[in-house]
Amino acid sequence: MYKIRAILDTEEDVIRTILVDNIINLESLHTIIANSFGFEGHEMASFYRADENWNQGEEIPLFNMAEAGEDISMQNCILNETLPEENDKLIYVYDFLNMWTFYVDVIEISQGKSKDLPKTILSVGEIPKEAPEKQFVAEEFGSDFEDEFSDDDFIDEDFDHFDDSEYPEY
Repeated sequence: MYKIRAILDTEEDVIRTILVDNIINLESLHTIIANSFGFEGHEMASFYRADENWNQGEEIPLFNMAEAGEDISMQNCILNETLPEENDKLIYVYDFLNMWTFYVDVIEISQGKSKDLPKTILSVGEIPKEAPEKQFVAEEFGSDFEDEFSDDDFIDEDFDHFDDSEYPEY
């Protein structure tokens, strides 16, 4: 049995702690987490492997996206194989239009069995009406990059042979 904490990435604390069977697949975990936060679970979603600092790694999509049908998906990832140890982490993104983002953490793994799983054992906070807006910021580049590409001269060099009078409609 796994005790899993899912934290919604918002300013206010919105947390669910859930007990689940250790042999469910990630597709079931997706539905359980979505339902525990009040979502129906019908939207596209992905889990991403994460390290101890929550750095995003390999994607585990809801559906197999490979043409040959041999690639990774939530359906073929079993919980106790994907997250074998306590403190293992995943980032869960639900509904790609709204980008609801959750931090999923294995709090405890026990050998106990329970017939009434899954079960939400802790619910803190309310879901906001709208998903928090995500800020995607590009990395800073050094001055060499800016010097090379901030000058418009390289455009003129490539297109000098075109005469503006030949294409007046443009």
